[in-house]
Amino acid sequence: MIYDIEYETMPREALQAIQLKRLQATLERVYATVPFYRDKFEQAGITPADIRSLDDLGKVPFTTKQDLRENYPFGMFAAPMDNVVRIHASSGTTGQPTVVGYTARDVKTWSLLMARSLMAGGATRGDMIHNAYGYGLFTGGLGVHYGAERLGASVIPVSGGNTKRQIVIMKDFGPTILTATPSYTLHLAEVADEMGISFGDLNFKYGIFGAEPWSESMRQEIERKLQINAVDIYGLSEVIGPGVAIECYEAKQGLHIFEDHFLPEIIDPQSGEVLPNGKTGELVFTSLSKEAFPIIRYRTRDISALNPQPCVCGRTHVRMTRISGRTDDMLIIRGVNVFPSQIESVLMEMDYTEPHYQLVVDREGSLDALTVKVEVGENHFSDEVKQLQEMSDTIAKNIKDYLGVSARVKLVEPKSIPRSEGKAVRVIDKRKL
Repeated sequence: MIYDIEYETMPREALQAIQLKRLQATLERVYATVPFYRDKFEQAGITPADIRSLDDLGKVPFTTKQDLRENYPFGMFAAPMDNVVRIHASSGTTGQPTVVGYTARDVKTWSLLMARSLMAGGATRGDMIHNAYGYGLFTGGLGVHYGAERLGASVIPVSGGNTKRQIVIMKDFGPTILTATPSYTLHLAEVADEMGISFGDLNFKYGIFGAEPWSESMRQEIERKLQINAVDIYGLSEVIGPGVAIECYEAKQGLHIFEDHFLPEIIDPQSGEVLPNGKTGELVFTSLSKEAFPIIRYRTRDISALNPQPCVCGRTHVRMTRISGRTDDMLIIRGVNVFPSQIESVLMEMDYTEPHYQLVVDREGSLDALTVKVEVGENHFSDEVKQLQEMSDTIAKNIKDYLGVSARVKLVEPKSIPRSEGKAVRVIDKRKL
């Protein structure tokens, strides 16, 4: 099913013509209205008139999260505050939070993109969406909410938390689509099991999960425990929120980027060189239709690759591989680059571990040390030291074999790792303390 057939299945030549027209208009607007961008252009010795083709985009300087923080709160806005009808912000866990704004037209565009996303993920007008993404300054909850209403589906704005109450609502209301972070979804399954309620007896058919990297192994775990078709959605507040890209439920072979609104690039995170399709690197986005908060060549720090081949679902927009990690949460352990999602993939291959883990990085003398804490399943947990040691040794060996890094593995009791109602805290880096 495709929500917006004209644009989502557009031939690439026509799509690129729209991209160029919207790109040039966006660059002219930010040059005229945002001092930060005008200064960046002048420092690079260019003007918007120098961008005559999509290939010329490489002449434009990058924008980083630090740039947004330095222009906190409204310095990056390209519309007067009288025209801004919505403000969202990041959590601001490090440094200044990043603040983004939306005009009324931006909200309509966002709603359209989320309607596209929900339908790509399996939702229809006749569905009821249980929306467990957080509402508030975080863009997830309201993004899904407005998209559901644009689609014509009914939405339950339950947000995060009150997990037992959510399970009761699922049972009593009979929602058919679940939207949440993957880590919270597994927590929902865990609590439902404690309450004696099986997801197999509920009405869910599809789940649309995102806001944090998650592995294919975790997808399989979610699909097994919840008995639903799990789809990955991607977005970030700096670009628009959720609705930048999503897998289609038919194929689940990469996330369709809505290229009529966002121009993607993959770059080498060290050199900034633009990489060809198929190569893995850092994902960069330029918005093409936003009014209040256009973003130009924004370095997301997310690691992905682009695939331009048309999908079996009929969509012609380029697909991005699911996020494998971030350049800024990548751990370097004794010279080896490690992403939490890679560790997760190893853990999920074990039939005796649960999908709840933490990576603790510390320094012993002059050397880094990685400890992997992972819960053991109820049916496998044992006080017998020998059995637990054998499990730990097997996991440590697999991590070493697959990733080339040595790690201590600490098996912990079921439900002993703190649960999150939003994004899971996967890494505790004590080297910074």
